[in-house]
Amino acid sequence: MDKILRFAGQAALYALFALVLGYFSTSPRYRHLESDQALLRLSFSHPGKFKADCRERTPEELAKLPANMRAPLACPRERSPVTVRVEMDDIELVNASFAPSGLSRDGAATGYRRLPIAAGRHTLRVRFNDDARVPGFNYERERTLEVAPGQVVLIDFASEHGVVIR
Repeated sequence: MDKILRFAGQAALYALFALVLGYFSTSPRYRHLESDQALLRLSFSHPGKFKADCRERTPEELAKLPANMRAPLACPRERSPVTVRVEMDDIELVNASFAPSGLSRDGAATGYRRLPIAAGRHTLRVRFNDDARVPGFNYERERTLEVAPGQVVLIDFASEHGVVIR
C-alpha cells in the first residue's frame, strides 16, 4: 500500500511538472516585433586604419636598441575607432564611435545595434569613418528601401565593398 501511494504521488508530481512546462512553452506569447514593424540591424567587425604612419628611426635610436630589436621602421599599433552614423528619412538613429579591441587598441572595432522600425518605404543613409586622420566620413551609402513587416534589414561593413545594406 505504501509503494502504491509513493508511485501515485510521483506520477502526480510529474504530471504537474509536465503541465507547468507545457504552459510556459507556449505562454506568455513572445513577439519578436509588432505586426507593423521591421528590424534594422547594424552589425560589423572592422579594424580601423592605423592612427599614425610608420616613421624611420634615426641611427642614434637604432644604436640604443638591442641588436634583435633594430627594425628600421617604428610603426604604432593603435588603430582608429570606427565612427558610424545611420539616418532614416533624415532622422538620426545611430551616431556612435566604436573603439578598437585589444590591450594596445590594435584589434577590430565591433558594433551592434538592433532597432525596430516601421514597415514601409524609407530612405536609409549610412556613413562610416575608419580613419581618425580623415575628417568627416570616408564611406557612405544611401538607399531607398521598401520594408515589409517582419523583414530584417542588415547594415554591415566590408573593406572591399564599403557599406553594405541588405
